[in-house]
Amino acid sequence: MDSKSTGAATVSAAPETIPSGLSVFRTIPHALILPELIFGCWVWILVAATTVYFPLLQGWVMYVSISSFLISLMLLLSYLFGFHRNFESWRILDSLYHGATGILYMSAAVLQANATIRSETEVLPEHIPRYYQLNAAATFFAFITTLLYILHAFSNYYH
Repeated sequence: MDSKSTGAATVSAAPETIPSGLSVFRTIPHALILPELIFGCWVWILVAATTVYFPLLQGWVMYVSISSFLISLMLLLSYLFGFHRNFESWRILDSLYHGATGILYMSAAVLQANATIRSETEVLPEHIPRYYQLNAAATFFAFITTLLYILHAFSNYYH
């Protein structure tokens, strides 16, 4: 009899539904998509403002930040318009996407930090203060965005 009651409790404990519409912004981890978009947008705006002085390093940063921005925007729109229809596979997709993007953003943030260090000495002297400050700000936002993507992936996994 005790096993029936625990079995019934297990069956009735269905996973929470994935929000749609504006309720996306009121639930964790889905509310983190908007800050991911904003901080990720700042990364590529600031890197582009330096006229990409280190193309090998900052090219990867631009690729990761722009592609992540576009895919996250499509994911946010799909949640807002309810394209997910509460399929459990969307939770897995969301967690895998944000986990992989967190790893890619970490690599981009480290390369951007390297570009920031190099901009202290390898940029034309008249551009050093401006490019260093822009690169430092881009590095800061890249690490914040990395943290947001990783938090999103883990909170979706543990939710």
